[in-house]
Amino acid sequence: MITTVLFDFGGVFTPSPFAVVREHGTVAGNDPETILRIVFGEYDQDTDHPWHRLERGEISLQDCRDQIMAIAAGMGRELDPFDALRGMAGGHQTEEPFVARGIALRAAGYRTGLITNNIKEFADGWRSLIPVDELFEIVIDSCVVGMRKPNPKIFEMALAELGANAHETVFIDDFPGNIVAAEALGMHGVLVGADRTAAVASLDELLAQHPRA
Repeated sequence: MITTVLFDFGGVFTPSPFAVVREHGTVAGNDPETILRIVFGEYDQDTDHPWHRLERGEISLQDCRDQIMAIAAGMGRELDPFDALRGMAGGHQTEEPFVARGIALRAAGYRTGLITNNIKEFADGWRSLIPVDELFEIVIDSCVVGMRKPNPKIFEMALAELGANAHETVFIDDFPGNIVAAEALGMHGVLVGADRTAAVASLDELLAQHPRA
């Protein structure tokens, strides 16, 4: 049975930053996957790339920007990550399917939590976009706890705080590597794409297949 649902934030409740950066690369005439790696590093790994260090709370946003611009320059490219992510500023409408579904799940008795790779400079901003207290019992913020997905320890922290079993937990994220990491611990995974409604349907199908006792 499934008793617990863990959510990602960006890409689930808001547009995906990966999609925004890919689009920036395409519009600028650059290979979008190359631009994605410059800005975010190998995101299915936990490394010392500036963005990874930013998400772990080790460096400031400005330091991260400077270091990413230096990486780009070393590859013969001129790239400002702020420009690459600027599309997020006008696209932070919450995705109502997951807001409504998350509130309903908690009201129905499911344990719920958020595991987000986030940065200190966005600490107040992201919380204003969704009803955090209605949606989640716990929030695990990478820049607060000093760990980031896909490090298995951040998933284990969430499970421990909720007293949940991995095999009875669903994890929802828009990045495939994070889903792989969660599934390696025994969780069920739901990958969110451009169609949030389809992802909600996948979640509901999974819950129907593994009903609570």
